[in-house]
Amino acid sequence: MRVATAVAGLLTLLVVSGGVRPAEAQRWDRRARIEPNLPYDGKFTFARIRYTVHRRSGWEFDYPTMERHLMTMMETVTGLRPHVAGSNVHGLDDPELLNYPIAYLSEPGYWIPNEAEAKGLREYLARGGFLIVDDFMRGEWYNFEESIRKALPQAQIVRLDLSHPIFDAFFRIKTLEMSYPHDPYLQAEFYGIHEDNDPSKRLMVVINYNNDIGDYMEWSGEGWWPVDTTNEAYKFAINYIIYGLTH
Repeated sequence: MRVATAVAGLLTLLVVSGGVRPAEAQRWDRRARIEPNLPYDGKFTFARIRYTVHRRSGWEFDYPTMERHLMTMMETVTGLRPHVAGSNVHGLDDPELLNYPIAYLSEPGYWIPNEAEAKGLREYLARGGFLIVDDFMRGEWYNFEESIRKALPQAQIVRLDLSHPIFDAFFRIKTLEMSYPHDPYLQAEFYGIHEDNDPSKRLMVVINYNNDIGDYMEWSGEGWWPVDTTNEAYKFAINYIIYGLTH
């Protein structure tokens, strides 16, 4: 699919105008209860992975504002008609997760799955699920790699470049140059895990390292981050979802 320049302009317009405003969405409160999951109805629902907090929290960062913004943008610029006003939270060992083809894992630098969760992720990916890993940096990589190998012990984690189809799944992304939102000197890197470790087969996991597209999207109505970079975060996220749904 190709998207005209006018669509990219629409992203800018929405961000600049505050068309999707964090202040209008529910903020995450450590004392607040997670919103009830939406019942399965076949309509696209954004699913976030919840995990046990060992050293510090992280799985819920940007929740649920990021979900609201991203699903509003998905509805605006694609033919997908997702749930916009709600989203789901699932553990990796929750059988209900298998109903949702795209899952989002935040702060994997603090994610330590148990055996049931590792098995659940392995089954989810084997059945065609697609995992987006986001919001971690520097030495947090080591915990992520150790944890993902509990589910996929033979996985080859490969660096992705612009030639990968995921960067042309909806928007044609022109550069992978991006920085971590709170550290402009920390350059983003993109990695992936392919089915059977074969680059000619589908990508099962996309990994945003030294990056946090969730944060860019959460604050897109507040003007915290440059508009161009925020637009790119939306493009990456939309490409990931479209790729996951079509592969």
